[in-house]
Amino acid sequence: MGAQMRIYRQRIKSVNSIKKITNAMELIAAARVVKARQRAVEAMPYTTALTRAVSAVASHTNEDHPLTTAKETVQRAGVVIITSDRGLAGSYAASALKEAAELVARLQSEGKEVVPYLVGRKAVAYYKFRKRSYAAEWSGFTDAPRFEHASEIADRITADFLKDTEEGGNDEIHIVYTRFRSMVRQDPHVLRLLPLEVVEAEEAESDTGLDFSVTEYQEGQLVPQYEFEPSADQVLDLLLPKYVRNRIFTCLLSSAASELAARQRAMKSATDNASELIKKYQRLANQARQAGITQEISEIVGGANALADATKK
Repeated sequence: MGAQMRIYRQRIKSVNSIKKITNAMELIAAARVVKARQRAVEAMPYTTALTRAVSAVASHTNEDHPLTTAKETVQRAGVVIITSDRGLAGSYAASALKEAAELVARLQSEGKEVVPYLVGRKAVAYYKFRKRSYAAEWSGFTDAPRFEHASEIADRITADFLKDTEEGGNDEIHIVYTRFRSMVRQDPHVLRLLPLEVVEAEEAESDTGLDFSVTEYQEGQLVPQYEFEPSADQVLDLLLPKYVRNRIFTCLLSSAASELAARQRAMKSATDNASELIKKYQRLANQARQAGITQEISEIVGGANALADATKK
């Protein structure tokens, strides 16, 4: 019984140590997700203005711009996959990778060659473990991305898109990221980034502050009239690269908020499970102690009875 008690006490001590770690990680994630969500919300006014401007310019020019013109034959498609650098975030990275795998399978079924671009160590590890090739990787910033990170990714995929297919260029670019809906809901999402489809789709939820339906105007709201100097085509040349960088940055911000929210939920669940496990081991330890006491009492009573019987004889 003494050995059992020692085992239970050691397990309680170990689980308690893990509980302290998961509780601390939960609190850190809870504090950081507020800031991450705020950054995403603060980026939306610029995204709204830029997207509306690009939409207006694109509708006022007759010239086919390389970034807005779909190619007749699509042979190669680039896929940017945004995951996390660290784990302990539930199914966050796995869900994004699953969505990416479904997209890759669909593109390949259409006869397209897929070229992955990986963001986050989880995506890199996934591809390296399976010995799959990819074009580029970026990591070390997934939970706190900066605009220069988005610019680096955007410049690379834009350059690859503008190359001829024979030279290794891509005919279209897709992004797989996690859209932040609320603290309890984050959905992996696929967006075709290039060639540009400026009009945003979507069933965005107004209470999240991350509404991507930025080209839509409310009823009664006046649609602004633009004048382009020196010309609509030259303005489009200037705005489109900015739009691509900003769109990637918005995806990175949404994914970062989703990662932190998923980590907070996962760590809370781990902390709750640790509390339940501690209660279980405490019950088992109490049962073992009571069994030991009962056995000692039985031995004392048995010894007393034996002594009494010997005295009578």
